[in-house]
Amino acid sequence: MTKARTRVGPSGTASAPGARALDVDALIDDQATRIIVCCGSGGVGKTTTSAALALRAAERGRKVVVLTIDPARRLAQSMGIEALDNTPRPVSDVDPAAGGKLDAMMLDMKRTFDEVVESQASPEKAKQILENPFYIALSSSFAGTQEYMAMEKLGQIHAQSGPEGGDGTYDLIVVDTPPSRSALDFLDAPERLSSFLDGRFIRLMLAPARGPAKLMTAGFGIITNALTKILGGQVLGDLQTFVAALDTVFGGFRQRAQKTYALLQHDGTAFLVVAAPEPDALREAAYFVERLSEDRMPLAGLIVNRASPAPSGDLSADESMTAAERLRREDPSSLTAGMLRLHADQMRMVEREARLRERFATAHPQVATAVVPALAGDVHDLAGLRRVGELLAGS
Repeated sequence: MTKARTRVGPSGTASAPGARALDVDALIDDQATRIIVCCGSGGVGKTTTSAALALRAAERGRKVVVLTIDPARRLAQSMGIEALDNTPRPVSDVDPAAGGKLDAMMLDMKRTFDEVVESQASPEKAKQILENPFYIALSSSFAGTQEYMAMEKLGQIHAQSGPEGGDGTYDLIVVDTPPSRSALDFLDAPERLSSFLDGRFIRLMLAPARGPAKLMTAGFGIITNALTKILGGQVLGDLQTFVAALDTVFGGFRQRAQKTYALLQHDGTAFLVVAAPEPDALREAAYFVERLSEDRMPLAGLIVNRASPAPSGDLSADESMTAAERLRREDPSSLTAGMLRLHADQMRMVEREARLRERFATAHPQVATAVVPALAGDVHDLAGLRRVGELLAGS
């Protein structure tokens, strides 16, 4: 029986039968696309993908800002910027022929939180909050703060430059989501943090007893005493001061989170799930796809990074091994036999990855896919990002 041969796509990787191709250029050229969110588990190349998409969009005429949350700061190095911070910085050496531009920035979690406080409070009230020890801990390391502030910063940029009341600085925002093993923390954590800060329990427990609350004074006294023993009186006092100030300043964290959440669900947003050609990564990608569908987030497609490039030649893995064994019997020192075995090993890897993608495509036929072959070295400059962009677009 003749085995089915693995098809090789234009980028030199094996094509999975039944997989629908993702048209990256059509996505970034569409003026209705205002936000692209790259999500995926850690270590799959989200930062490089985000930067390459942003660069390609800019050199095709879009006014782009890319927001990264990657702590490794590889984006700054790739884009020739000494240091990224909470302010968009122009990327030099972007081809201006099509009329586009590219800025890049890295989320400063605490600075973004400080900006929210300063924009909503009087100078005196802002100073009181910013110097509060509980606020300093919350804004620097509380679980979910980074994800919340990533969405806060996205909302700020969109409001400042969007078509409704904005200055038109950018017509495309590319977001590199926080590296996390919990699939969609950047969607869940803002709600968790806002629920905590707006939580009725905290407000009621820390509010002075008055009216009907007096009936529960004894119960809350027990809770307060317990917290004082665990946290210490100073920490509890800082928390009380923080929540009291928060109540008069923010007007509801949950409302802010819900507004950005609605922005993510808007037709002008496109999610790209980034994965590696490995079973665990594609299982994680499947979860991303299903969760995005449940939350009615607009999914544009899947990007499979670092796929094994198919070797040249028409021989399958089995045919290569058969030929190698025949040559080895005839001449044990044959270099050609060794090369055929290497060809067989590479083909087996390519075929294995194609089967994994085919399995994903069968389970999720509605998801368009782009496959990016592994490059020989790390991407560390604009030329490398351009090459990744070309491969994303199937060039």
